Amino acid sequence: MSGNATEAAGAGSAGDGNEKTFFGHPRGLANLFGVEMWERFSFYGMLGILPLYLYFSAAEGGLEMDRGTALGIVGAYGGLVYLSTIIAAWIADRLLAPERTLFYSAVLIMIGHLGLAVLPGYLGVGVGLLCVALGSGGVKANATAVLGTLYREGDQRRDAGFTIFYMGVNLGAFVGTALTGFFQHTVGFHVGFGLAAAGMALGLVQYSIGRANLGEASRVVPNPLPVSRRPLVALVFAAVVAVAVVLVLTGVVTAENLGDVAVGVAGVAAVVLFAILLTSSKVDGVERRRVLSFVPMFVGSAAFFALFQQQFTVLEVYSDERLNRDLFGWEMPISWVNLINPVFILLLAPVFATVWAKLGDRQPSTPIKFALGTGVVGVGFLLFLPMAGGHGNTSPLLAIVGILAVVTMAEMFLSPVGLSLSTKLAPKAFPARMVALNYLSVSLGTALSGTLAEYYTPETEAAYFGTVGAVAVVIGLLIALASPFIRKLMSGVR
Repeated sequence: MSGNATEAAGAGSAGDGNEKTFFGHPRGLANLFGVEMWERFSFYGMLGILPLYLYFSAAEGGLEMDRGTALGIVGAYGGLVYLSTIIAAWIADRLLAPERTLFYSAVLIMIGHLGLAVLPGYLGVGVGLLCVALGSGGVKANATAVLGTLYREGDQRRDAGFTIFYMGVNLGAFVGTALTGFFQHTVGFHVGFGLAAAGMALGLVQYSIGRANLGEASRVVPNPLPVSRRPLVALVFAAVVAVAVVLVLTGVVTAENLGDVAVGVAGVAAVVLFAILLTSSKVDGVERRRVLSFVPMFVGSAAFFALFQQQFTVLEVYSDERLNRDLFGWEMPISWVNLINPVFILLLAPVFATVWAKLGDRQPSTPIKFALGTGVVGVGFLLFLPMAGGHGNTSPLLAIVGILAVVTMAEMFLSPVGLSLSTKLAPKAFPARMVALNYLSVSLGTALSGTLAEYYTPETEAAYFGTVGAVAVVIGLLIALASPFIRKLMSGVR
């Protein structure tokens, strides 16, 4: 199979003069750019209005859910997205191949948005969020894998191609948040959810038209599951689903404790994966030390995302109840506060990339970058303190812009290097499981962002921002102090 994949990859990324290109890149890049742009359009558009839909009053078009519960559900949903990337990657590697998994995941996303737009009340929330979470995880896990198959090994266009793809991600996030937030603000929630569904439908149409441009390499199953083992896998899957259904029906898992359950599942999964890697006979001494070195980085990553992902929980409530959203007599939609981060990503990413390139070997080590990311995001939360204790929508918008600039700087230190680090530290026998650990740190942090948000109220915001910000700063300092020991464990990996 690996030989076929190599040949297909070469065919899909032919560099001869007869190749039809998209601005000098394989034509499949345009297809992937489009589907990822529309997927991010629908995902972030929906996420921007979801917490408001859950806790707003019925008169405002919402479900009147307890606000803490609503924020916990949003965090649990985000955690499920990253957990599902692990499942989707396994399905692509063992059963369907990346391209087909990507397509079916996009279909699942559209079904989920339609559920939110059409189905009433909690039924729409349950069906919609489950489908969108599983589908988004599938797209996230496989879009970059499919893109990678378009280029031969050593193709100098690869990095530029991924940069173009990354622009599609941020363009979709920005436009989706802007439009769904506007229509929710002016017309209603279900129109906003419907717009997200329409966006994903457009993405599917353009993706279906151009599927032939993606080449055969993306349709190769890298490590096919033997036919004899498929019944056992199906049985295990059915058993997991049955257990989940029973837990919900018997009241063990409820809307009120869903966030805590998500945190527990991600935490237990991470402990089990670390234990497998550290005790396996297939992992030698050097590799075991490298796995150990990832433990403090895992903690730092989880802490970072526990604060960073509160853009979709606490910051939405803050925008609703504390932020002055008046723009020259016009009230800005609540969810538009989520537009600030992608703008700063587009502005700061080239700056950070240039700085790291110029510094070369003199740039900070990975542990120091993780320490800076965790500590700086904590500083961002501490910057809310001068505005704490106010009443009503009095916090200036410019202050929130400044705070999110600091938070985005923290993101630039940590987020881009996490996945890369997990591949560098991975034991040869378990590369995918090490990558799964990185996604689990994001899943755990995202679930925690919802659980922590349950403790936020405008009345207690000084204690809340002071506590979570200080904890993140302390974790960052501890990682910085331990960095010489961590680098020693990394055994040559920088």
